[in-house]
Amino acid sequence: MANRKVALVTGSNRGIGLETARQLGQQGVTVIVSARVKREAAEAAGKLRSEGIEAEAIALDVTSAADRTAAAKFIESRYGKLDILVNNAGVGPTDGLLGLRASASTESELHSIFNINVFSLVALTREVLPLLKKSEAGRIVDLASILGSLTLQAMEPSPIASLRKFAYNASKTAVNVFTIHLAAELKDTNIKVNSVHPGWVKTALGSDAAPMSVPDGAKTTVAVALLGSDSPNGHFIHEINKELPW
Repeated sequence: MANRKVALVTGSNRGIGLETARQLGQQGVTVIVSARVKREAAEAAGKLRSEGIEAEAIALDVTSAADRTAAAKFIESRYGKLDILVNNAGVGPTDGLLGLRASASTESELHSIFNINVFSLVALTREVLPLLKKSEAGRIVDLASILGSLTLQAMEPSPIASLRKFAYNASKTAVNVFTIHLAAELKDTNIKVNSVHPGWVKTALGSDAAPMSVPDGAKTTVAVALLGSDSPNGHFIHEINKELPW
């Protein structure tokens, strides 16, 4: 159907990404499932198709310029536009989120986390922005984290004081700044850009200790991806009706 919305969800072969693709598909959106390895994306897309969802698979390592270009060319040739970009792909500290590590953050950790969480997110968004501009209602959803909130980090006492791994938290703060700046740049267009905090979710990063299920963790992203024309732009959202402080 020519009028179906088309969504690209990065890192959508498992976890919140896969569930985001599933829930978007359940709303009638054609979803492009992506993973670094094409086989993994294809398996995930096949699972969604077996559930009646219109899904395609592409190989997309967000750190690869060639993959980013190929993804944009595929979407353009196949659909001629992109309605929703969910920048879901990301990486956390190798030793988990708990702890306090600022001065001991290494250059290699900073580079590896920022490369995936920030640099590649910006580069992919730039690559597909011309396709989003062809949409009647383009939506960019950046997966941030409450841990990137400077306001909450600086509070005394801070509600997230036990979770201060500098490289990861700083990368999510940078994502939020990108959201603010890009939303301002695109404010006179049909595109809306927002950051979301999915919550503490039972994923590889969140661990089994997390209180939220993966389906619940995807709900905010999906709701923000489907926001109407009178909805927020350049906001930091958790649970569709709750905003977080920058």
